[in-house]
Amino acid sequence: MPHVGLTGNIAVGKSCASAHFARLGAFVIDADRVAHGLFERGAPTYRRVVEAFGEGVLGEDGEIDRRRLGDIVFASEEKRLLLNGIAHPAVRDAIAGKVAARDAVAPGGVVIIDAALLVETGGYRRYDRLIVVACGAEQQLGRLMARDRLSEAAARSRIAAQMPMEEKVRFADYVIDTSGTFDATRAQVEAVYRELLQIGAGCDLSGRGR
Repeated sequence: MPHVGLTGNIAVGKSCASAHFARLGAFVIDADRVAHGLFERGAPTYRRVVEAFGEGVLGEDGEIDRRRLGDIVFASEEKRLLLNGIAHPAVRDAIAGKVAARDAVAPGGVVIIDAALLVETGGYRRYDRLIVVACGAEQQLGRLMARDRLSEAAARSRIAAQMPMEEKVRFADYVIDTSGTFDATRAQVEAVYRELLQIGAGCDLSGRGR
């Protein structure tokens, strides 16, 4: 069955789409949750992040404060690239291990890897299909401001630090537009999931080769 990448920019509704795929029966691996585990105090990735960014990124409990770290990397491309160089290989390897473990015990079903930077890193090429979640620009801005309690300027800065949404959509095999109602989004997810099941059943898993 297919291994599928799912991606999208900040505050476009990617997590909502991912959760619905899981409810339908897909085995979903959330790259952000994987990263959380790798960033836990004492882990090798934790130590490398603290060495690179200093103890100012730590909270009172000694754990990495992801909001503080985010403020640093979204304000500096150099810092963002530094963090990506530390985190992405570790997250990639951990996800590959989870996929292999899943395939060993339960080879059937759709596996979805939910990760923010699949296009930017070229990681989408490792998967059979790519789903991109998108929405209108003003909706994205409003959602981000409300979700993270950011000023408009801060929210625009974070959005501008990512690949433009229209560019990311060009790489997609499927686009899920979350601009409409929850029911409209859910219907799109269900349609994509049905097609993925049919692809798996027909073994149409040709390499992407992009």
